[in-house]
Amino acid sequence: MQNLSIGKIRNLQQCTTPHGAIAILALDHRNNLRQALNPTQPQAVSESEMVHFKQEVVGMVAPAASAVLLDPEFGAAQCIASGALPGRAGLLCAVEASGYGGEPTARSSQILPGWSIAKAARMGANAIKLLVYYHPHSPTAGEIESLVQQVAEDCASQDLPLFVEPLSYSLDPSVKQLPSAERRQVVIETARRLTVLPMDVLKAEFPLDIATEPDQSVWAEACAELSKASRTPWVLLSATVSYEDYLRQVAIACQQGASGVAVGRAVWKEAPLLKGQERADFLLQTARHRMERVTALCDALARPWTTYYQAAPPPADWYKSYA
Repeated sequence: MQNLSIGKIRNLQQCTTPHGAIAILALDHRNNLRQALNPTQPQAVSESEMVHFKQEVVGMVAPAASAVLLDPEFGAAQCIASGALPGRAGLLCAVEASGYGGEPTARSSQILPGWSIAKAARMGANAIKLLVYYHPHSPTAGEIESLVQQVAEDCASQDLPLFVEPLSYSLDPSVKQLPSAERRQVVIETARRLTVLPMDVLKAEFPLDIATEPDQSVWAEACAELSKASRTPWVLLSATVSYEDYLRQVAIACQQGASGVAVGRAVWKEAPLLKGQERADFLLQTARHRMERVTALCDALARPWTTYYQAAPPPADWYKSYA
């Protein structure tokens, strides 16, 4: 059991269910969302379209989640100002710029220019999310680790928990996606390396490719290995898998030690191409039901984050030295 600051403990409480599960509705998408809203001309998607879509999804689906992950460009402040984000839901705010720099086989990440952890704290965020493109054997691995370390220190100064989302990639330019066995190695080694840094929750990919590995006993072995490698609670992202496939992943991941989810497109991916009342009906009925089901599954099966962290009992004069 690790000690966390009072501020981090309280913020994690705000982002989780009463049972200690993490059930985050993820909607910090930017470039991917433009593509979803207008597959033929993503550059034609306006700022107002991006904002309106996020407000619709959050307003109708967030009541079924313990927290919502939003970006500062089109989502966080806009959903607070419009009342779409429920007051009871925690708010995670992304800090990274969309996309990556460098070469496809040696990727780099950066903080969104003009944005900061301090600004996120002032606007009411309960936690920070940092997405990085990471391969343990990439030439930029050390650079990414330094970025995580710096963001973690900035989060500590604001008493905000840090969720780190490493996305794997191939070091072979002729290979677009990692084969399942290599993906398992990379995802697990990434957990081993990054969770020794002062981050608080790992937002992890499913540690193999279910399209080429159908044996669910192998899924369980890989998730158990990931739980053993991670020194922090970990939650499962949804990537581009279908909702039904994601449910299967969630059940196995939580049974093997995951503390919950950060789910985006598996819940709402049909919505961008719907309009008006048809979109509203889908979000309020189908997408919300999906989120409710995922949250209930996490509550039933996930390892509570409170089995990792506790607040040390504050001394009588704790407030005098609290920084």
